[in-house]
Amino acid sequence: MDSDGQYEQQVVWAVVGTGIGPLLLAATREGLVNVVFHATDAVHDRALERLASRLGRQPVEAPGSPLLAEAIRQVEAYFAGERRDFELPLDWSLISGFNRQVLRELASGVPYGAVVGYGDLAGRVGQPGAAQAVGVAMGSNPLPVVVPCHRVVERDGGIGGFGGGLETKRKLLALEGVLPEPLF
Repeated sequence: MDSDGQYEQQVVWAVVGTGIGPLLLAATREGLVNVVFHATDAVHDRALERLASRLGRQPVEAPGSPLLAEAIRQVEAYFAGERRDFELPLDWSLISGFNRQVLRELASGVPYGAVVGYGDLAGRVGQPGAAQAVGVAMGSNPLPVVVPCHRVVERDGGIGGFGGGLETKRKLLALEGVLPEPLF
């Protein structure tokens, strides 16, 4: 901590159990910086190495950190069906340019229970022919679930791809009432 009792230059993380498996949440003083699916030991070790490399600081496991407390509470409430929107400060430092622009539009413009096509989202950011680039932006989303890339689908009604796996995307869309609950 610095002299003001703040967590300056620190990256803290914790793993939270959810209906789609364990999620690693990482935060900086600026806000939530990373959400990682399927956070088993091997997965979270690789994710933490990438974070350290990208942010220039070694992440510290701190599930009780004030920097993570609200993010953990809101993620748990979302998966319990008690929260539809995330109201968290976000640290966008892991993404820039077009990808950041697309993800910010997604976060603010596609509400719980709604979906948007890749091409439609491209149009919203002034790049109507950039559907494939939107797909790349979704694949590079450092804040899935909170920045809801699971809400982006194909124009023809197909579910599209998903970094957390298609079954995870289906479960998130079912949680939000877009798809029926999986039978098994």
